[in-house]
Amino acid sequence: MTAFEETVDRLGTAIRLGLLPPGTRLPAERELCTKLGIARSTLRQALTALTQSGHLHAVRGRGGGTFVVEVLPPSKPPSEEVLRSWRDSCDQRITIEIGVAVLAARRAPPETIASLRRLVDALDETVNDFEAYRQLDVRLHVELAEATGNPRLLAAMTEIQGVMTDLIRLIAHPAEVLTSSNQGHRRVLGAIARGDEAAAAAAMLEHLRGTEHILGWLLPGD
Repeated sequence: MTAFEETVDRLGTAIRLGLLPPGTRLPAERELCTKLGIARSTLRQALTALTQSGHLHAVRGRGGGTFVVEVLPPSKPPSEEVLRSWRDSCDQRITIEIGVAVLAARRAPPETIASLRRLVDALDETVNDFEAYRQLDVRLHVELAEATGNPRLLAAMTEIQGVMTDLIRLIAHPAEVLTSSNQGHRRVLGAIARGDEAAAAAAMLEHLRGTEHILGWLLPGD
């Protein structure tokens, strides 16, 4: 994947997952280039592509800039390849997220733990609204990756959350399932707050296996 393609994918995934919500003004080009580790020419090409695809729009003049559109274009359904390789995606997720949980237990500062607890509490209030739940769910897992202080893990987490969101949207989401999932979040966060790396890894594995089990039963054609 070229730097241009990777940039389009990273920014597009952040928009699609709600990490860059509708109406968000993107940071200045210099800041984005530094954060993404790319040249300005590559960033401009990616922004042009995302504007042409209907994900961004530019506003000129005072108070202008590049903004996420208020209404995103419809998402394409997952390809047959994505559906066929869903177990590989789950394996990749487990590898990334267990490592993140271990490092978060070692490195997460108290203010990050407090922020994560607020997200878990908010998730309890959205178990009857899957789209709202999923956006908060993604934020929780991405904030865990941020707590490691490792930009490569953060990028990997964002990417795998995009893949999993495409898959998870294909199955039913009764409130009971989302409630159970958030209980898993609480166990993971409890272990991280205690600094217990082994317990954090075990709780994260249990949480992710639950999602994998449900996908195995409910994905179409599996």
